[in-house]
Amino acid sequence: MAANGDEPEAADPWALKRHRALFRAVQRRKNPPLRRTDITITDDAAVRRAVKAAALGNAMEWFDFGIYSYLAVTIGHVFFPSGNGTIQLLSSFATFAVSFLVRPIGGMVFGPMGDKIGRKKVLALTMILMAIGTFAIGLIPSYATIGFWAPALLIFFRLVQGFSTGGEYGGASTFIAEYAPDKRRGFFGSFLEFGTLAGYTGAAGMVLVLTLLLDTHAMESWAWRLPFLVAGPLGLVGLYLRLRLDETPAFQNLENQATHPASEGASAVETTAKGDLAHIFRSYWPSLILCVCLVGAYNITDYMLLSYMPTYLTDELGYDDAHGLLILVCTMVVLMLVVNQVGRLSDRFGRKPLLMTGMLGFFFLSIPAFMLLHLGSVPAVAGGCLLLGFSLVCLLGTMSAALPALFPTQVRYGSLSVGYNLSASLFGGTTPLVVTALISVTGTDMMPAYYAMAAALVGVVSVACMKETARQPLDGSPPSVETKEEAAQLVEAQAPEPRF
Repeated sequence: MAANGDEPEAADPWALKRHRALFRAVQRRKNPPLRRTDITITDDAAVRRAVKAAALGNAMEWFDFGIYSYLAVTIGHVFFPSGNGTIQLLSSFATFAVSFLVRPIGGMVFGPMGDKIGRKKVLALTMILMAIGTFAIGLIPSYATIGFWAPALLIFFRLVQGFSTGGEYGGASTFIAEYAPDKRRGFFGSFLEFGTLAGYTGAAGMVLVLTLLLDTHAMESWAWRLPFLVAGPLGLVGLYLRLRLDETPAFQNLENQATHPASEGASAVETTAKGDLAHIFRSYWPSLILCVCLVGAYNITDYMLLSYMPTYLTDELGYDDAHGLLILVCTMVVLMLVVNQVGRLSDRFGRKPLLMTGMLGFFFLSIPAFMLLHLGSVPAVAGGCLLLGFSLVCLLGTMSAALPALFPTQVRYGSLSVGYNLSASLFGGTTPLVVTALISVTGTDMMPAYYAMAAALVGVVSVACMKETARQPLDGSPPSVETKEEAAQLVEAQAPEPRF
């Protein structure tokens, strides 16, 4: 109560209006209203060129890794001493996993570099290194020819592959996310995973054709090299497409702010934040942990189905090589037909519902799916693969739009590259090796189902903890729309209220 017996000032309606007006003025100074020049209007042709170049690079990455997975048994025979078949297979998968050990190092090098000098230049560099690493594997002599140097060279070029890949996914997903309009980021981002499926399908299809046309002796003596040698021409095509692109609008806007800052304080913030690895770990560790958990759950299930499944069908269930690959190719073609529609759904209903559907699918359907695989008939095996595939496609069509939104523009490439590759190194690339070892130790071939369920449980908790980012501007970037009309509507909607 006031001392003179009047009502307190807060009860005065005119005082309340003054407080509210003052509050709005302070908020406008902190977050000034949008102007037309603040909004990015995307060029549809440029967006599609960016999507094509990024998706092709991703397709090449997974073509490389798919080839190695599908030829794991053959590579074991070619590059490691003869003897126990299980030991050769484990050696082959260990070499597969070793490239993932350097992926975090590649992410720590290429990611901050992409935040400093631009996304386009780094993506061109990773494309060159990836093509060189894969092409060189196709030229290595066998163990019978040069002995110890064969596996040593194989491991070296796998390390080159892994190092270059450390800057690929984070850069490609950042590139598409920063080019795409806010309302369609999920749809355009899903083409990155369309590239993943295309790369795996191309690898499996090529190995399948070679397996059907040639006998085991021909495959081990020379034919296994052909898929690796294809990476050279593919790399040149991808490099050409990436060099033709402009830098992303979000990065250009960041560069303009650094060149013409609104204040010295803003310039200092941008200068210290861009490409600073220590700043990423110090300031964004909660988002990094969330990224690692999401990517871990996603990668385990991804590699379980798309990389390890042919080996599982052949070695554990006694399927013919060609039959196992054919079923997987058909499964991936089905997923390619629906992955972009999942991206559209994530734009409409949100990232979290689609991601949660995929995680819960793996948790509840993994055991039924692997029980179908054990029945042995072609319809049952195909049904089991599709159960896992439809769960996976919910993650594939959504993750490439959800992950870049975890971090602000000035550290997006670096943060995503570090988080993604730490998780891929620990959980993704080790999946075939871990599952093979677990089956050998426990004696049960249901271990892949249990492993996928454990990963999915981590994924469920992670999705529950993340924020919804669909149809919203990326953190640290201005809104991005497709037309001038949308920009005008956005400015009008955020205009300050008139004062009377």
